[in-house]
Amino acid sequence: MPKILVVDDHAVVRSGLMSLLNGKHSMEVIGEAADGQEGIQAAQLLKPDVVLMDLNMPHGMDGLTATTELKRLMPDLAVLVLTMHDDDEYLFRAIHAGASGYILKSAPHEELLTAIRSVASGNAYLYPTATKRLMSEYIERLKHGENIGPYESLSEREKEVLSLIAKGFSNKEIAEQLIISVKTVESHKSNVMEKLGLKTRPELVKFAVKKGLLNFE
Repeated sequence: MPKILVVDDHAVVRSGLMSLLNGKHSMEVIGEAADGQEGIQAAQLLKPDVVLMDLNMPHGMDGLTATTELKRLMPDLAVLVLTMHDDDEYLFRAIHAGASGYILKSAPHEELLTAIRSVASGNAYLYPTATKRLMSEYIERLKHGENIGPYESLSEREKEVLSLIAKGFSNKEIAEQLIISVKTVESHKSNVMEKLGLKTRPELVKFAVKKGLLNFE
């Protein structure tokens, strides 16, 4: 029986998931949290098998940052992103953060149950249309001979953050320019450095120079 922790800033969503899962389908919701930081604390205390993680939680730590931290603290924990965002950038960022699966809140209940069982058993899960899009995009890039290297693996937002870091902007200044939180900037920066195999800001700047990203116009 998978033990589940629900992390979502909407109490109605948390209540609905608990009603759906508790006592049925051989699953048990053992806790809930209203933001990422609460989710991390609850996961460390309750030791769930699966965390159902929302992405956008504007009044606390966001789901991507929380997922990254959870996987650092509890590498074997399965995180299943449950979100309204049918968006490739969010999908890539969630996977890179360490999520075992990604499913939409609009999905049928049976699909959610399948996703939970899949990640609880150590497998991955992506909702069907996402898998189809990713495969189609990959095949098209191969057909056109596109070099799918480390830089090409960055999302558009990660490329923006890389460019601004290389131009000397602080995390706070980048957050203001892109209208995102500083924590999200830090998450993007961490993702960029990991994907590129870099450790420091100077290395990021050197990489950006080689890529010709320092156009100040």
